[in-house]
Amino acid sequence: MTTSVKELDITRIRKDFPILGRTVRDGKPLVYLDSGATSQRPVQVLDAEREFLTTCNAAVHRGAHQLAEEATDAYEGARAAIADFVGADADELTFTKNATESLNLVTYVLGDERFERHLRPGDEIVITELEHHANLVPWQELARRTGATLRWYGVTDDGRIDLDSLELTDAVKVVSFTHQSNVTGAVAPVAELVRRARAVGALVVLDACQSVPHMPVDFHALDVDFAAFSGHKMLGPSGVGVLYGKRELLASMPPFITGGSMIETVTMEATTYAAPPQRFEAGVPMTSQVVALGAAVHYLNELGMDSVAAHEHELTALALEQLGAIEGVRIIGPTTPRTAAARCPSWWTESTRTTSARSSTTRASRSGSGITAPGRCTATSAWRRPRAHRLPSTTPPTRCTRWRRPSVGRRTSSVRTPRRVLPTTRSTGRRRPCGWSRCTRRSSWITTSIRTGGGCGSRSAPRCTTSTRPAATRSPCGWR
Repeated sequence: MTTSVKELDITRIRKDFPILGRTVRDGKPLVYLDSGATSQRPVQVLDAEREFLTTCNAAVHRGAHQLAEEATDAYEGARAAIADFVGADADELTFTKNATESLNLVTYVLGDERFERHLRPGDEIVITELEHHANLVPWQELARRTGATLRWYGVTDDGRIDLDSLELTDAVKVVSFTHQSNVTGAVAPVAELVRRARAVGALVVLDACQSVPHMPVDFHALDVDFAAFSGHKMLGPSGVGVLYGKRELLASMPPFITGGSMIETVTMEATTYAAPPQRFEAGVPMTSQVVALGAAVHYLNELGMDSVAAHEHELTALALEQLGAIEGVRIIGPTTPRTAAARCPSWWTESTRTTSARSSTTRASRSGSGITAPGRCTATSAWRRPRAHRLPSTTPPTRCTRWRRPSVGRRTSSVRTPRRVLPTTRSTGRRRPCGWSRCTRRSSWITTSIRTGGGCGSRSAPRCTTSTRPAATRSPCGWR
């Protein structure tokens, strides 16, 4: 029996997002394509947080007065709703400030000798080459602290985990991987990875930041030991993340951060800790953000996650079809609708060496719409996002090469150039001698001769944006 999926009313949904009504450069309508970094918030989420703050704002689990009781009920009610949304029980969810903190909580505990499954020298940690830095660096640090060895699965040519690249041994104590890559959008074979981990007795940690907002997710059905996701990627507020952990594991874990709210009894000699999840929520929690995240979950439930996933599959298939027809464009990641799932395709062009973000922006400008897209290179995770004052220009400006910045005491002619006092700027600490704080020439600043004037020392001259970095060392997409 086939279950029909409700079609989304996109026109109505767009009206729920106030920010989509604004315009960007040159009065063009905003087209937002950066939800992988952070999502926009519907008015229902904004109203929920505002209502909490204006009607029942109080410290949770800390008072017996009416506001405190109402605030605690709202906070714990949101926990229950969020847990149900991801197929978990309420006492298995811990609130953190983001998914990065959630993953760090797990790695910290795995290095604590009080935890019966803590890592030792000779143990192995397994991740994949698709991981976000938040699911890579904490494991590197854990390996450094404990003497464990970090190993990883490679990636296939189409951007998926290469299951043939690594064999697990009994030395493996934890396997951590992304459910859906933030670079290629590929969905991991969770069942197979969990099976392999269980075969050697390893714990399984899942980075679910990109999957929870885009498809139905059930942590109990996936049989993972821990999972992390963030609120701001799923229409919720920033400043709140979630850690899921199996009940029996959480009960045996020592605390990550200590202080108020996470204690049972305290004396001057010793302290006993509260049961999870309060054990891992020291201090005053991000109460209004949790309530707003509960509203975001309610909003997504109203849409239906099956409908959300189906709609994104259609968009992905259309994007892959249109991009595949452009000469010189190479798709990064899976290229069929089934293997691509609900991902936002990444690509780069061989002729212009640009990323999906930059290509989209250029084409949108020509068609009359303004697109806000990722500022990072999506072709590979190895390249850094450029600083604000190094944004590439679509048309190379005229550069001034008449004069190089003179060193103190260097003679550019028979006349010694006096030292100049440069006003400070936020990005570099000093303003370029040419007067432009967005000059990106790194090895030598372009300036003017104080003796003769002119050059790019004139405020009316084009700004210098040339880079001296060799092309061979740049990202394939052209971003530095």
